[in-house]
Amino acid sequence: MAQALETADRQVGSGLLVRSDSFKRKQISMRNIPVLESVAAVTKNFNRHLHYTLVKDRNVATARDYYFALAHTVRDQLVGKWIRTQQSYYERDPKRIYYLSLEYYLGRSLTNTMINLEMDTACDESMYQLGLDMEELQEVEVDAGLGNGGLGRLAACFLDSMATLGLAAYGYGLRYEYGIFTQKIENGWQVEYPDEWLRFGNPWEKPRPEYTIPINFYGRVVDGEWKDTHIVLAMPYDTPIPGYGNDTVNTLRLWSAKASRTFELGDFNQGDYIGAVLGRNQAENISRVLYPNDNFFEGKELRLKQEYFMVSATLQDIVRRYKASKFGSRHAVRESFEQFPEKAAIQLNDTHPSLAIPELMRIFTDLEKLAWEDAWKICQATFGYTNHTVLPEALERWPVHMLQNLLPRHLEIIYKINHLFLQEVSAKWPGDFDRMRRMSLVEEEGEKRINMAHLSIVGSHAVNGVARLHSEILKARVFKDFYEMYPEKFQNKTNGITPRRWLKLCNPGLSDIVSDVRRRSETTKRVKHTIVSFCRESG
Repeated sequence: MAQALETADRQVGSGLLVRSDSFKRKQISMRNIPVLESVAAVTKNFNRHLHYTLVKDRNVATARDYYFALAHTVRDQLVGKWIRTQQSYYERDPKRIYYLSLEYYLGRSLTNTMINLEMDTACDESMYQLGLDMEELQEVEVDAGLGNGGLGRLAACFLDSMATLGLAAYGYGLRYEYGIFTQKIENGWQVEYPDEWLRFGNPWEKPRPEYTIPINFYGRVVDGEWKDTHIVLAMPYDTPIPGYGNDTVNTLRLWSAKASRTFELGDFNQGDYIGAVLGRNQAENISRVLYPNDNFFEGKELRLKQEYFMVSATLQDIVRRYKASKFGSRHAVRESFEQFPEKAAIQLNDTHPSLAIPELMRIFTDLEKLAWEDAWKICQATFGYTNHTVLPEALERWPVHMLQNLLPRHLEIIYKINHLFLQEVSAKWPGDFDRMRRMSLVEEEGEKRINMAHLSIVGSHAVNGVARLHSEILKARVFKDFYEMYPEKFQNKTNGITPRRWLKLCNPGLSDIVSDVRRRSETTKRVKHTIVSFCRESG
């Protein structure tokens, strides 16, 4: 995955993707899928959605109605490519990249989708002919602010880059009902309001209730078996992620928490109206709100629930997909997990998804009955970890008592991972008990806690910072002991941005010039190559 992301920065970051012959051969066939090729076709589809989807006419339609009609018009062009992309992945069975992040700062989808589908000019002209202001329609869309800043924006950029490169990639996260706060200036002061970004619906997402997954919390462990758990359902909502100028449309799957029992009729009949829906509210609170920026970590049970809810649903989904070898299969046809690291690369975006490591071990050992040694080898070969901070106070450390109450089986697994790891440390540095204390996954000073960054390093085959200086600080200071033990794991991946999107939006004229120059340059190179080849063949 690391090489793929570096390639994404080089090929996508320059502004225009040069379509080489090898790139074209990687594109997914769109034969027999209709596309909108003219302004008239965009206008016709726009009017159809206004009438039949929004059930409005021009006399009563609002700017929001026009936005939704345009969004559905653009989305129509995604659907066929989206389905065909997934069919292609199931037919080819490539190694899939799974990017796990508790935050995704996607921003507005309409403009980005029009650019990536290269239909922004046709849409602009269509709206102009209809007497509508494109910028006004774009302003109607609410930001999908499912992140606090750089971490979430990096995740969104990587999804865009991987789709543009035609990589079989999936994003996984949470579908928060309330995202980052909405800011308004009142009397010269900043005022924050809840971000109800789903109030009017989301035209870009597709609910997938047929893939709803049960998630276990609480309970107790008896002879290694997790019993008497409380179940919350995870329902997926899929968002298309189109690549730029190609036919690839990948998927961002966001999980929403649902109660296993939505209504207690007995409580209602006895007059306990609040108790009748209390269980539902408690379950659905898991995906209710995006936590604020956690520069300073403070352990909260709801945050821990969010993290485990996301990784458990995601890993069950990944294992299901790994087992299915043909499109649409609901039956397990691949039984051996020896090929798992060859078919799945799971990237942890910071320590928020680090519970994926003990969760995958639980699935392998408890459910799939793999031996511990085999499961751990597969686990380490599958995970990669991206660190985002060098501030010790911002690194996640979960209290043991909280894990014992909420995830008792996972605490047992973490203890075993730590025990075997400290045996390795002791073998490498015999008698260095201070080093063992520093490197332990379990912190004994003060309140007993689990260091999630240490867990992420031990359970992954690759660890990276997000800038060269940052990565050097990790090796020299923050994770010095781990670097001395596993120097081959540590690497750097400098954060990227999406200059293509930025340039096309802020300076379309300059963007056209850059695109034209690159196109001519590529054509010149091909002509020269053809002439040289011809001369050599002619002697």
